[in-house]
Amino acid sequence: MKFSIVITTYNRLALLRRAIETALAQTVPCEVVVADDCSSDGTEVYVRNLCEELRAKGDERLVYQRNSANLGHSATMNAGVQLARGEWIKPLDDDDYLAANCLEEMSRAIALCPGAVICSCQAMQVDTNQAEISRTRQTGPGKAFYIPQEDIHYGMLLDLVPFGTPVQVAFKRSAFLTSGGWDSSLDTNYDDIDSWIKIAQFGDAVFINQCLAYRTIWPGALNYQLSLQKRLSTNISIKQKIYALVSEQHRPHIPALENIKAYLQLHWSLVALKQAKVFCAVKMAFPAALSPIAWHLLTKAKLAPHHQSFSSQKQPERNVLPLSVSTNNSGTPLGKTDPTVAKYTDKTSSLDRSLIRRLVLIEA
Repeated sequence: MKFSIVITTYNRLALLRRAIETALAQTVPCEVVVADDCSSDGTEVYVRNLCEELRAKGDERLVYQRNSANLGHSATMNAGVQLARGEWIKPLDDDDYLAANCLEEMSRAIALCPGAVICSCQAMQVDTNQAEISRTRQTGPGKAFYIPQEDIHYGMLLDLVPFGTPVQVAFKRSAFLTSGGWDSSLDTNYDDIDSWIKIAQFGDAVFINQCLAYRTIWPGALNYQLSLQKRLSTNISIKQKIYALVSEQHRPHIPALENIKAYLQLHWSLVALKQAKVFCAVKMAFPAALSPIAWHLLTKAKLAPHHQSFSSQKQPERNVLPLSVSTNNSGTPLGKTDPTVAKYTDKTSSLDRSLIRRLVLIEA
């Protein structure tokens, strides 16, 4: 299969150089498309000169696309994918970069799952000096596995299927184009997640439990400058989209949409508290304060381990996803004091085991 790496950029030439370097250094041949959102810092001159230098050596992998005006991140990604010729697209922001074997490992895993349309790997989150801050969690069993299409949106609804940010993800170009691409109205705020939701309608998802990408974490990043209320509102809207796509086999077992909304209100109220925005936290939490299922969902999310794995494929009953019955500090199962929550817990814990059996191991 042929890959195209689409690098979106705007006025970050120093960082773009690193992104291009790691893209061209992949251990499997690939096209590299630089999609420039009308930069004014010398990006155009640099990339065009680099294209000419490479072509003089017989290397035509690097392609440059430039918007005639500043259109935003989503429109720039869409333009880059339109120009790309690869069957699979690896998106990359200019401040992020890839391990040399990223596409090689993704290609190997995807080849074992012909129905796949989207793939995700682990990423290391680094600061501006490239020092490690954290790593995204391992998801599911083994080195690589896939989730059938009919299970994906159920998993996304309950935060069991974390595709992550663009640096972690690759997708099939045809599925991206059929889905309509990225939504410019969501620029810097769930535009990527919205795309994963739409792409996942068309096939299976592959997950690779290897760190193959590096994401730069910036203080004062644009998405963090948005108000918490705006981020909550968009988060709820995204969950509504996912809810509508959950397959019929899972619908009897999912919480009501109003309970998911309440859970998100509690979650974002905690974010507000961490930022010492007490009034905002109270305002967000108040409508959800009396929802036992919302508290149950929140507690499980907070108690769920960040790193989970199977020791072998022969243990399908072992809970590795954060949907099992959790316990409080005294060891009492959470929710058992409330019959509504108990009923919900019983349903989802049995469904959890069913979903885990569908996480088909493709490489030990």
